[in-house]
Amino acid sequence: MSRNPDKPHSSEEKLSGLEDGQEESLDIPDQSVRKRIRQSAPGSHRDDTPKSSPPRPVSIEELMETAKGVTNMALAHEIIVNGDFQIKPAELPEHSLEKKVRDIVHKAFWDCLEAQLKEDPPIYDHAIKLLGEIKENLLSFLLPGHTRLRSQITEVLDLDLIKQEAENGALDISKLVEFVIGMMGTLCAPARDEEIKKLKDINEIVPLFRAIFSVLDLMKMDMANFAVSSIRPKLMQQSAEYERKKFQEFLEKQPNSLDLVTRWLQEAADDLAKLRCKTLPPPCSSDGATGGATALCSTAVQNQAYLKLLKWDHVNRPFPETVLMDQSRFQEIQLELEQLLVTGTVLLVTFSAAGSALGDMPGFAEKIKTIVKVLLTGMHLPSFNLKESLATIGEKVCAEANSCLSQHGFTPFSAERETVLKGQIQAVANPDNTICKLIDSRIQKFLENCLASTHQKSSPAVPGGLGPIQRELEEIAVKYVRLVNYNKMVFSPYYDAVLGKILAKEESRLAGKPEEP
Repeated sequence: MSRNPDKPHSSEEKLSGLEDGQEESLDIPDQSVRKRIRQSAPGSHRDDTPKSSPPRPVSIEELMETAKGVTNMALAHEIIVNGDFQIKPAELPEHSLEKKVRDIVHKAFWDCLEAQLKEDPPIYDHAIKLLGEIKENLLSFLLPGHTRLRSQITEVLDLDLIKQEAENGALDISKLVEFVIGMMGTLCAPARDEEIKKLKDINEIVPLFRAIFSVLDLMKMDMANFAVSSIRPKLMQQSAEYERKKFQEFLEKQPNSLDLVTRWLQEAADDLAKLRCKTLPPPCSSDGATGGATALCSTAVQNQAYLKLLKWDHVNRPFPETVLMDQSRFQEIQLELEQLLVTGTVLLVTFSAAGSALGDMPGFAEKIKTIVKVLLTGMHLPSFNLKESLATIGEKVCAEANSCLSQHGFTPFSAERETVLKGQIQAVANPDNTICKLIDSRIQKFLENCLASTHQKSSPAVPGGLGPIQRELEEIAVKYVRLVNYNKMVFSPYYDAVLGKILAKEESRLAGKPEEP
C-alpha cells in the first residue's frame, strides 16, 4: 500500500502538533484516581518553604475548588508515576439506572432516525444532523497542515448542499457514508483498521450510523491517550513544583494536614534512636555525638520512614498525608514483599534440606516460585488460610524436589526428611519464625541500601540467602526507589521543616540540654 502524504498513519502523528496550552489544560476525570484521594489528601506548594495559616472559616465554594485542585494534582501524579496510564471509556454497571436510561434514550433516537428514513419520501433531518457531527469529528482529527483532507471533508460534507439535495430528492446518503468510512480509514490509527473493515460490511443505514459513531469514539480515545503520553515528559519536569504548590494551597485551608506526617517521621526517628543506643558505644563528647547525629539523621530518618510504609497497618491506621496518593502503590509493594518473603523462606529451607544437589539444578527454583506464587494468591484477603496453603506448598515442594533428585540420579528425600521439611515450611506461618525473620531483615536491609545508594551507578549487592529471589527483589526495589525518590522530590521542603524540629529535640537530648517548648 502506498503512503498517502496527507494521511496521518496513526493517531500519534495527528497529535504531534498539539499546542502546549492544549497539553497543559488536559483535565480528564478518572474514577480510579479519585478513589485514591481522601478528604485529607495532599495538594502542593507556593514556594520551597512550607507555610501554614491559622484555621479560618471555609466556604463550600472554596472546598469545591480545593477538591478540584487535589483531583487535578492526583491526575497529573497518576500520569507521571503510572507508565501504563490510559483513558478508557466509562463502563456503566449492567443493571444500573444510569445504563437503563442511556439505553432507552439511545434506542428512542435511533428508532426515530429509522422511522424518518422509512417515510415516503424519506425525511433526512436527523441524518443530516448526524453527518454534521461526523464532519466535526473528522475535522478534529486533522493537523493544520492537512489542507487537502480538510478541503475534501468540507466539500463532500457541505451541510447546506446536503439539505438542498434532500429537499429535491437527490440525496444519496449511502455515497456520503461511504466517503465517511474511507476518511475514517485514512485518519485512524492502524489498530483500528479492523473496525473500519467491519463498517464496510454493514448494509443497513441506521446500524451503520451507530457503528460509525462507536468507531469515532474509539478514535477519540486513541487521540486522548496519545495526548497523555505526549505531555508526560513535559509534565514530569513541572510536576514536583505543581504538586508542591497544590499541597501548599490545600495546607492553607487545612493547617493540620501534616499531623500524620509529623507522627510518621517522629516514629522513624525514635526507631533509629533506639537502634543507635543498641549498636553504638556512648559518645566521647556531646559535640561529636550531636554533629554525627545531625549529619546522619535527616536522610536516615526519611529512609527509615519510607521503610515503615512497607509494614503499614492499612486497615487501622491512616496513611501520612504526603504519601496518600501513592498508598495503593506502597500497599501493592508491601503485598509483593510479603509473598516474596514466604517464597524466599521456602526456597532456603528446601535447599538446606537437599544440600547442594537441588541448588545446581536448572529450573528448580523457578518451579518452586511458580508453585508458591499460585498457592499464595489472595494471601492478603481475610478469608485466606496461610497454614493450609503452606501445608499444600510443603506437599508440592517435596514432590517436586523428589522428582528432580530422581531425574538427576540423586537419592530422594526419606520420609523423615520430608516430614522435617514440611514442618519447616508450615512453620513460616509463625510470626516469630527465625528463618522467616532472617530473610525479612535481609530484604529490609537490601531495600535500605537501595534507598541510600540512589545516586550510585551500581545497585547494592543482594545479601546472602536471597539469591533465588534476587530478580524479583530487584524488580520490586526499582519500583519502590522510583516511588520514594519522586515523593522526596515533591515534599522534601515539608520533611525538612518537620525533621528540623525533631532533630533539634534529639540534639538537645543528646547534649543534655532542656528541650525548647
